[in-house]
Amino acid sequence: MNNSKWEKNVRRVVPYTPGEQPKEKDIIKLNTNENPYPPAPSVREILDNFDVSQMRLYPNPDSEILVNAIAERYRLKPSQIFVGVGSDDVISMAFMTFFNSDKPILFPDITYSFYDVWADVYRIPYRNCPLREDFTINPDDYKTENGGIIFPNPNAPTGVLESVDMIEDIIKSNPDSVVMIDEAYIDFGGKSCLPLIEKYDNLLVIQTFSKSRSMAGMRIGFAMGNEKLIKYMNDVKFSVNSYTMNTITQICGAETVRDEKYFTETVNKIINTREYSKKKLAELGFEMTDSMSNFIFARHKIKAEYIFEELKKRKIFVRYWNKPRINNYMRITIGTETEMNALFKALEEIVHE
Repeated sequence: MNNSKWEKNVRRVVPYTPGEQPKEKDIIKLNTNENPYPPAPSVREILDNFDVSQMRLYPNPDSEILVNAIAERYRLKPSQIFVGVGSDDVISMAFMTFFNSDKPILFPDITYSFYDVWADVYRIPYRNCPLREDFTINPDDYKTENGGIIFPNPNAPTGVLESVDMIEDIIKSNPDSVVMIDEAYIDFGGKSCLPLIEKYDNLLVIQTFSKSRSMAGMRIGFAMGNEKLIKYMNDVKFSVNSYTMNTITQICGAETVRDEKYFTETVNKIINTREYSKKKLAELGFEMTDSMSNFIFARHKIKAEYIFEELKKRKIFVRYWNKPRINNYMRITIGTETEMNALFKALEEIVHE
């Protein structure tokens, strides 16, 4: 069929490809960096006792209960917090708000693969800055004219953590641009650059409830920064859709933030399993980055694609990209100890075949 005339006005982009969400049962799912443990126990109590009559009302557009809980946890003013439907929504809104010059925005060549999608959607020019051979950032690449900067810390999919000093060097060198640090994995052993928001009014720090707080299914993300940055983001948000986050999510999110004890216990379990997993993988002949996230980025002398497919046959799902520089790596989410031991058993079979 010939293209219809109206199609010439369609905005065409290559969409982001998320990790596979298999529907079959009895699988071990280590491909989307979800937390293997449930949310804080008090979330179940909230869900069991929620007054469903509230569902007929619009949610609070300011997400006040959640914003206040986050502000208290991080010792900020509520006016320094922006919340959205997952960190993807927050970053998308930040792109729309701050990346509006004719200069290219900068982000690494190996990084979260949604950044170039948003840039294409919003018609933002961009340039990829190649990571070094060890997958670290060269800060000099970001000391050039640009329309903004974004990168994750720790990076995804490599898991490599950059120092706060290096990040501050980049921020300080770019007073005319907004610098966004995507800290989706910071709770798994990294040091946040959040304190720098009091020093630099062009820094936006973005985090999520999907990883360390076990709430990927509820979609909560937030940004922290200078009050002026947050106001600009809210102005754009309320011009697009005022009621983005539903009531029950706001309430559960606030409760999750308050349970610091459970949060700490869960994160520490994942960190301990990660370090144990690094040793087991090394024993099986894998090389890997020193990941400071809830996943491991590893390669073997056997081709990654082959291992990936063999694991799928055994109902174990990890992540693989057929992309330059990383096409012999797999990203393995940290699961429970039982899940990881099942993975190691399967890998032992595969590498010794």
